[in-house]
Amino acid sequence: MVKEKGHQTKSFVLRIDSERMEAIEKWAADEFRSINGQIVYILDQALKKNGRLNKKA
Repeated sequence: MVKEKGHQTKSFVLRIDSERMEAIEKWAADEFRSINGQIVYILDQALKKNGRLNKKA
């Protein structure tokens, strides 16, 4: 685990098809984020939208 911005982060392997990966890479570049940052952003937005994330997070 790595401590990042006051939170602990966990590493894991993500298997994703090349078409989705290329789309995420382009999206990340368009928004000046790393691929990892973009995936975290996408997950964060989905979690918030579905009420699965603390309001403080």
